[in-house]
Amino acid sequence: MTLVGLFWLKPGNNSIGSADSNDFVLPKGSAPAAVGRLRLENGKVTFLRPDGFEESLSYDEEKPTVIHTGTVSFFVIKRGDRLAVRVTDSASQVLKHFQGMKYFAVNPELRFQAKFIPEKKKIPILNVLGQTDEEESPGYVEFTYRGQQYRLRPIYEGQTLFFLFKDPTNKTQTYQAGRMLNTPLPVNGTVDLDFNRSYNPPCTFTPYATCPLPPKENTLPFPVNAGELRYGNGHVEYAESQ
Repeated sequence: MTLVGLFWLKPGNNSIGSADSNDFVLPKGSAPAAVGRLRLENGKVTFLRPDGFEESLSYDEEKPTVIHTGTVSFFVIKRGDRLAVRVTDSASQVLKHFQGMKYFAVNPELRFQAKFIPEKKKIPILNVLGQTDEEESPGYVEFTYRGQQYRLRPIYEGQTLFFLFKDPTNKTQTYQAGRMLNTPLPVNGTVDLDFNRSYNPPCTFTPYATCPLPPKENTLPFPVNAGELRYGNGHVEYAESQ
């Protein structure tokens, strides 16, 4: 699936379909002209089909209600205090012409058994829309590279530590706004910090993602030549976090 749309809901009815007369226009040839209406009332979203069918849509982050029509699927997401419709299309031309990812050569020097220092606190995480959320950070990790000590502060993502970081490779080799890395939770005060598993956020592929950006303290001064390389030119329309 490829993200092909992100539409912000307004209170009341929001029509959706591939016809230009809709509030939210889906890709032509991928969905019917009139799919239905999305009604937003008091934080609740209801999907109403032309035949009168109604369904309350959950926008739970883990299990949102997904509506399928043609080759298109859509569901509701919440970002800050706003609700939006995220649209994917299995017949997207972007998906058909996808050329695959490229990676740095595996670099054993950039895998660390990092020391975990507990220090719970909320930290501000900015996203590409310019919105800021306060996220829980359980602490930070320390590691030594070529004789110098560095630290990074993660937040949680499911049952993993989620690191958002920047380094000099962002200038030309990896995604401009930073990279991501998930690690297992600490074991006996140690975190398996393997930068070879670093990846670029979805925003490198599409302007319709709502990616979080690295906190200022997670900027490394040395090039992390490991993990996923930038795909094509990347997507550069993002809110600055610095």
